Amino acid sequence: MLGVLGDEWSLLIVQQTLLGATRYGDFVDALPVSHAVLSGRLRTLVTEDLLTRREYQQHPSRVDYTATSKSRSLWPMLTSIWEWERSWVPEHSHPLPAMRHSSCGVLFAPRLTCRSCETPVVSEKELLAQWGPSGGWERSVPSATTRRRSAERRAGVLFPQTMTVIGDRWGFAVLVAAFVGIGRFTDFQNELGAPTATISGRLAIFTAEGILHTVAGRYVLTDKGRALLPVVVCALEWAQRWYPDPDGPAVRVTHVACGHRFDPKLTCDHCLEPLRGAQISTS
Repeated sequence: MLGVLGDEWSLLIVQQTLLGATRYGDFVDALPVSHAVLSGRLRTLVTEDLLTRREYQQHPSRVDYTATSKSRSLWPMLTSIWEWERSWVPEHSHPLPAMRHSSCGVLFAPRLTCRSCETPVVSEKELLAQWGPSGGWERSVPSATTRRRSAERRAGVLFPQTMTVIGDRWGFAVLVAAFVGIGRFTDFQNELGAPTATISGRLAIFTAEGILHTVAGRYVLTDKGRALLPVVVCALEWAQRWYPDPDGPAVRVTHVACGHRFDPKLTCDHCLEPLRGAQISTS
């Protein structure tokens, strides 16, 4: 998952596809991306079965790109990102619109809910995360680095602060580590095995953006950082669904209240019914 979605352009291209973009020019119009980068990411997304490439005209050759089941199932993660940016990132040049649930017809906020007991989950303290048989930091951190884009170049993207987390593989690994209780600089470095400059850089960015703050020498999630919980668990659920390991899951998450495996579900905070991607529109 980190290898495929831990790249801001890949996630943004999938997001644009789910919003209706299908042709190369649609992506060029929507994203401040170079032709070389766009062409490369489209090839990768097709290879990873996140997009389907179809030639609809031969002379001259023209193709379109459509979402697959694999990419459509990212809607819980993308919905959680949308809600987090609306709630916690006020500096959008154009405010993000609210989301409407077509089933009940009202503007809503998604609620993270346990599928087993139907109880809302509002804090990471309600969940217990443990490594599964195929898990471990050495298999869960990026094997390659990606170039971070400057704040000025990120200004044109739809989810600027989310991209500092999801759009950066080391950033996502640092965030997950914070969610499972790692707090001291040396512990981040020892657990993740990252260079000192990499850890210090990501921690500095998260602190500047209000996702982490320091308490008695430890980096601790703020309310803003803890509100990323739905993004993290929906990303994890997607990863383990589409990239299963024959040895078993990489991470086991238990809902402490009911004692069952935590399978995340998003529900409407108004009608309390389960959400479906096709029922969500912007207003």
